[in-house]
Amino acid sequence: MWVEIVCGLVIYKLFRRFFYGDDDILDVETTDSNALFSVAARLEKLYGGKVYTGLRIPDADTGQLQNIDMVLVTKGGEAVVICVQNLSGFFSINADGSWVSTSGHNLKTEHHPDPVAEVKRQVAILKYYIEGRGNTTVPEGYLSCKVICPNPNFRSAIRSDYFPPEVVTYEQWIQLKPELKSTFSGWIKGAFLDGNKEMQESIQKLNFVLSTARTWDRLELKGKKYLLGEFLGFKGKQDDVLSLKAIKRSKVSRLIFQKMSLFGIDLSKLEVGIVLETAERNGFHLRLEGSNVRSNTLGLFQLQNSTKSGKFKLSSVVSMSLSA
Repeated sequence: MWVEIVCGLVIYKLFRRFFYGDDDILDVETTDSNALFSVAARLEKLYGGKVYTGLRIPDADTGQLQNIDMVLVTKGGEAVVICVQNLSGFFSINADGSWVSTSGHNLKTEHHPDPVAEVKRQVAILKYYIEGRGNTTVPEGYLSCKVICPNPNFRSAIRSDYFPPEVVTYEQWIQLKPELKSTFSGWIKGAFLDGNKEMQESIQKLNFVLSTARTWDRLELKGKKYLLGEFLGFKGKQDDVLSLKAIKRSKVSRLIFQKMSLFGIDLSKLEVGIVLETAERNGFHLRLEGSNVRSNTLGLFQLQNSTKSGKFKLSSVVSMSLSA
């Protein structure tokens, strides 16, 4: 039996190296990032407007960047800071607000910091940031917050309504419908100002601040998988790296990777299209001619909240977005 297992592992590694080479980014669990973008897509579908994901907002108190999972801004100008907790297991709440989970056959117990307290702190940081960049005053209570638990393996050891009102458990999450907004009552505090013209100007100002805020770089992998982190550079043949040298985050917002045509063209090459930052933020994409590089050219990517960098082959990537 052990001989079969070892042979299977050897065959798998040979198969993987043949098709993917040095691409070790495929070993990374993308579940948390996928959950983030899945929640964002559903919120936009339910409530309209725009969801800004993977924000990195300067914290004046610590001098560091604060991660914010997402901010929902609806068409009506409502703004909600959202923390996504992709957790599984049976959960209860301690007296200090921290969460306790029990999972696995051995009933492993884990303690988690109070996510409600954390997202409320993020609200305060974002409010200060918007006021500084938007040259406006954000009314107290305008920015509300929610903690969403979208994992189907999230189980409440207590009744869902025993969680703080800011928490949306999995049972509540799957029951949300556009016409049933009562579950989310208390999110909306109205726009900055009364009056349609002033309200629209305030919404535009808010969207501008959020759309130009720093974010994590984003990889979209084949199979609709996502990763957040920081792009570090390219690695490969000298001519390929030189042809990609002009790609800088100060000039480029998004890269598109496409296999070249089957007819008469070397399939070992990829076409890398470039989207200008200013064009994308004005609501349209300007596709440049880009460069043709070998598909086994590598990119280096440091994952969010990690000190380890991973490699990915350009052939495994659909697109990459870079934050200015």
